[in-house]
Amino acid sequence: MLIKVDDKMQSGYAYECEAEPGCDFMEDFCPELTPKEMLKLGVFEGHYMTDCQKEFPKDWFAEARLSYDKPDVACNYFQVKSRQPLSVWRQKGWIYYPDPRGWFQWYCRYYMGRRIPEIDAIQIKRWKFFRRHKAQILKNCMLLDIECRKRQRQALLQWAYDPFF
Repeated sequence: MLIKVDDKMQSGYAYECEAEPGCDFMEDFCPELTPKEMLKLGVFEGHYMTDCQKEFPKDWFAEARLSYDKPDVACNYFQVKSRQPLSVWRQKGWIYYPDPRGWFQWYCRYYMGRRIPEIDAIQIKRWKFFRRHKAQILKNCMLLDIECRKRQRQALLQWAYDPFF
């Protein structure tokens, strides 16, 4: 399946899906949440995916917590800001072509079945590295206290980790 992209950040880009959606992930990549689950719970202040919905399945957005005017922390599950501006991501070298929105855009496209081995390896390595935040919560919070370290929990959610463990 060929997916053509035309949104505010990218046009004239297309990609082929080599795998069925949600299938054939690299062996060491086991996200705990799907993009649809993440959007329903509330990520990226609801503003991340407002102009690129045509690229992804409609059902991902049926219950998504979105903010069309501007980013709104009330759309985040933990209602805290837990991200840096895109300008910082670019400055730090965290944006890899062909995904100008960063890791979550890569994950959505990977989930859909796009495979770019070099980029996939980089992004999966970044995802694995983020797991350390889960260890910090386990070390510093009482079991099931989801009020403890809300910023880290929101960040975990934005990296497809279950923040409720």
